Amino acid sequence: QVQLVESGGGLVQPGGSLRLSCAASGFTLDTYTIGWFRQAPGKGREGVSCINNSDGFTSYGDSVKGRFTISRDNAKNTVYLQMDNLKPEDTAVYYCAAAPYLVYRRCVSEDNHYDTWGQGTQVTVSS
Repeated sequence: QVQLVESGGGLVQPGGSLRLSCAASGFTLDTYTIGWFRQAPGKGREGVSCINNSDGFTSYGDSVKGRFTISRDNAKNTVYLQMDNLKPEDTAVYYCAAAPYLVYRRCVSEDNHYDTWGQGTQVTVSS
């Protein structure tokens, strides 16, 4: 069964950090593009970051550039999202998703490439 499972969400104060994990089962990530997306209450889904697991290409949404870092561990079949200097506006449910081919520049802006999605993990930034 093809599955993505996110973990690592929680409650953190502004300026704090969290690391999200996206673990894949039923397939290997090394030929996929993995994206992180988020959705805040009452808002549409927003692309956060993405990585091509075969060549390490990465991309970030403008709102998280310089604060978030995406990385991969192909041996563990897992992608990570390190989130630093968190702000209240980062509060959302975060989802990881897999595209079965390399997407490159549009991997953050276009979510239609992704055909497998995780269940999401809540991130709340509040004092």
